[in-house]
Amino acid sequence: QVQVTESGGGLVQAGGSLRLSCTASGLTFDDYAMGWFRQAPGKEREALTCMTWNGANAYYKDHVKGRFTISRDNVKKTLYLQMNSLKPEDTAMYYCAAIDRLRCNYWATNFKYMGQGTQVTVSS
Repeated sequence: QVQVTESGGGLVQAGGSLRLSCTASGLTFDDYAMGWFRQAPGKEREALTCMTWNGANAYYKDHVKGRFTISRDNVKKTLYLQMNSLKPEDTAMYYCAAIDRLRCNYWATNFKYMGQGTQVTVSS
């Protein structure tokens, strides 16, 4: 059984930073491209970023490019999302997902497995 688990969310002031972490069990972590999504109250879930299995390529949605950085440590089997210059509109539940084997295929709309999320709240 695949289990994806996010951690690291919390309350932060606008302009601050947070780093989210994600682990996945029940699958071979470095077989998968991994990504982050978020969902704000009353809004649809949106894709943020994806990284290929070996970390060679990363893709970002425009509205987080330059502020958010995805990374992974395949030895630790952990995915990260470094979020800087946070804004109140970044407040959402953040989800980690195993996207697809090796590559970020259709990463904005597709995933294989997703966690339960970690809440990020940015105060103004």
